[in-house]
Amino acid sequence: MKGKMNIYYDEEGDYLEIFVGKPRPNYGEEVSKGVTLFKDEKTEEVIGIGILSFKKKNKKAG
Repeated sequence: MKGKMNIYYDEEGDYLEIFVGKPRPNYGEEVSKGVTLFKDEKTEEVIGIGILSFKKKNKKAG
């Protein structure tokens, strides 16, 4: 993954989304409860991640 990192956080929904590079057609694949990897539709390269309940999960990890 190369390129500019785009970060979006929805505090009310406690949802963090991080994408790398220019926007392109993608699809999400849930890899764990509340964790989604976003992949390029053509190359299947991982281009982003979405984490639901980010603050809650982060507190458990630390």
